[in-house]
Amino acid sequence: MLFRVDPTSTVPLGDQIAAAVRRAVAEGAVSPGERLPAARVLAESLGVNVHTVLRGYQRLREEGLIELRRGRGAAITANASPRRARLLERVREAVADARGLGMTEDELIALVRAELGA
Repeated sequence: MLFRVDPTSTVPLGDQIAAAVRRAVAEGAVSPGERLPAARVLAESLGVNVHTVLRGYQRLREEGLIELRRGRGAAITANASPRRARLLERVREAVADARGLGMTEDELIALVRAELGA
């Protein structure tokens, strides 16, 4: 898997790292069980702080796309499907769009609930 970050981007580096993994899952370039590079190795190759990589990995863990195990590193979870990864990316885009429009969290949640029929 190829990781690239753009230090001039307004997107935080950790988020760029997470997006690269999400994209790889969405495109089917990685499969469940596949290991990601160790945080230190990836940080060194990208020229970023190891904590930056760990922030990206933590976000992916919270999204259910990777598992983090002390001493064993990060691996793609069994439920990390391309459809799930694409949905997560679209949700992130929708939240960014809502913020750009000045919507509050409550307004966005109300829109989602209305769409779900809740």
